[in-house]
Amino acid sequence: MICRGCAGSDTVRVLDLGRMPAADHFPPAWSAIDSRESAHPLAMELCRQCGLAQLADDDTTPEEPRGVEPLALRNQAADAVRTVAESGFLSGDTVLEFGSPHGGSWLGLLADRGFRPPPPGRPASVVLDCFGLMHEGHQRAALAERVSTTASDGTLLLQFHSLAAIVTHGQWNALRHGHYAYYSLTALQRMLGDVGMSLSSAWEFDLYGGTVLVAARHGVRSDTSHTVRRILAAENAMGVCKPRSIRHLQQAADDHVSSLRTWLAAMAGRGQRVYAYGAASRAVALFRRAGVDRRVLCAVADASRAKQGRRMPGTDVPIISPAQLLADDPDVVLLTVADLLPEVQSQFPGLTGKWVVDIADGERQQPGWNKLRTYPAV
Repeated sequence: MICRGCAGSDTVRVLDLGRMPAADHFPPAWSAIDSRESAHPLAMELCRQCGLAQLADDDTTPEEPRGVEPLALRNQAADAVRTVAESGFLSGDTVLEFGSPHGGSWLGLLADRGFRPPPPGRPASVVLDCFGLMHEGHQRAALAERVSTTASDGTLLLQFHSLAAIVTHGQWNALRHGHYAYYSLTALQRMLGDVGMSLSSAWEFDLYGGTVLVAARHGVRSDTSHTVRRILAAENAMGVCKPRSIRHLQQAADDHVSSLRTWLAAMAGRGQRVYAYGAASRAVALFRRAGVDRRVLCAVADASRAKQGRRMPGTDVPIISPAQLLADDPDVVLLTVADLLPEVQSQFPGLTGKWVVDIADGERQQPGWNKLRTYPAV
C-alpha cells in the first residue's frame, strides 16, 4: 500500500485481525446478523521509510453514533490546557480546533482564558487537535491543513494515543476502522518536518495507558524540550518504528481473545449473569473474535442514547441503558474501557464489587485496580 504519511511504497503488515465488523456501525438490536456485516478487512501496516503505523485499506463507511465524552477525557483536557498554559505555549488570543468524531472540545476551556475564533480565512495563534488527526485517511494533506491554519508565530497542539503505549501494553484493539494512523513521536516528528514544522515540547498523560500532547511551531528550531528528547530516545531504544517491535501485538490479540473466551465460559458455567459496560469501538473486534453472544454476555450498557436499542456489531448482544443495567441487577459487569472505572464507580454505587476490568495482558494497572478482579482471574 501507499503510506498515508510520506506516500512511500515500502510498507509491511504488522497486525492482521482478518475480517471484522465495521467498528462504528451499530445495527438495530432487532436486526439479524448478516454474513456481510463481518466482511471488512482490519490490518495495520508500518511504513519502513517514515515509521508511521497505519490502517491498511478501509472499505467501511463512517457512521458512528456519537458517544458520551467520559469524565476521564474531560479531566485530562482541563489538565492539559492548564499544563500547556503554565509552560508558556498558550500565547495569542485566537484558537481553531480540529475536532474528533468521538466528541469533546477544548474550546470552552480556552474561551475561559480569553481565546476566541480567528476572523474567517485568517490563521489562529493556537490550533489544536485532540485525537482528530488519526481519523484522516490522507495524513499528510490533513496535517498540512492544520499547519496552514497556524499563525507564523503560533502553536499547533496535537494529542494522540502513543504507539509506544499501544506496543508496550499490548493494546492491539486500538486498531479499528476509521482510525487511519497510530503515532510514535518519532514518526510525527518526521511528518511535521515534511510540512514545515518542528517539535517544541511534549507532555505525557496516563489516559488510555499513554497519551502524548505535543506543541509544534513553524520552521526548524533548536529549542526542543527535554521531554521530547527523552521520548524520542525511549522510542529509539524500544525500536517502536521497527516491524519486529509491533508484531508481538498479534500474539497479544490472540491471548486476549482466548482469555476472554475462557473467562466468559467459566462464568456461564457457574450460572453467573455477565453484563458489560461501554459499547466501545475497541470492544468490537474483541467480542467478534472471541465469538461472544447472549449465551455468555447478556447485554452491554452504554450512556450514549444513540447506541441504546442497537447491538454490538457482529454479535446478537444488545446495547442497553445504564438504568436497565441497574434494573437487571447483574452478577458481574465487565468494564470495556478501564479509564471509565472511577466515573462508573461513583455513578453506580449499587454495582460495587461487581466490576471486572478488561485489560490486555501486560497493560499496567492503575491505583485501586488491585481491589478488583481482572479476567482471567475468576
